[in-house]
Amino acid sequence: MHYPGKLYLIPAPIGNSGLGEVIPQGTLGVLRRLKYFVVEEVRTARRYLSKAQITAPVDTLVFFTLNEHTAPETIAPYLQPALEGQDMGLLSEAGAPAVADPGAALIRLAHEKNIEVVPLVGPSSLLLALMASGLNGQSFAFAGYLPVKPQERQQRIKQLERLSASGKQTQLFIETPYRNQALFNDILKTASPATLVCVAANLTQPDAFIRTASVAEWKAAAAPDIHKKPCIFLLLAADAF
Repeated sequence: MHYPGKLYLIPAPIGNSGLGEVIPQGTLGVLRRLKYFVVEEVRTARRYLSKAQITAPVDTLVFFTLNEHTAPETIAPYLQPALEGQDMGLLSEAGAPAVADPGAALIRLAHEKNIEVVPLVGPSSLLLALMASGLNGQSFAFAGYLPVKPQERQQRIKQLERLSASGKQTQLFIETPYRNQALFNDILKTASPATLVCVAANLTQPDAFIRTASVAEWKAAAAPDIHKKPCIFLLLAADAF
């Protein structure tokens, strides 16, 4: 049995792109008719909805907060509007919901409660980076955030490089923007000279930067300006190509 209410997964722009440049009209059409939203941060969501020219007054909308601080036992009541027949939207802060982003627990609950889950089209920085990297798009894995401590981070990079070589697989990972440079430096310090590394920063923005080169080539070039910029790192071991 399916309940009338649906849970729409609504991507958001990455950075300050105009909505018309990155969000299809069909997605905006669904967004504009919803009243109930699960969001990471209400202020950001209100700003997005205002730009989307939602028809209902923003102060009449209902928001439920779901982020890394949300206790798992508090999530289930968020779906009550859908159980009562109201469509809902899960909004990402940037990019696609539940991909390197909170929300998976809510979606899993929706499936358990037979609420239809509808993913909508919009940007995903991970897929955009993979598309532009020239690395293996047939087999890839997302490793999320790497450890903060340098020694642990270097060990994880070595592990990902081994996984890439054994599985002939592109490894994708991310970092908090202010630690981008430290991660990049550790990649160059740790990975083999022939391993390919792609750095994709500020995707969809006018100053977007995307480059794939071997570790040896990166070491010989000027360091990219990626400090405090949303960035995706991709690695393909030399033995994988």
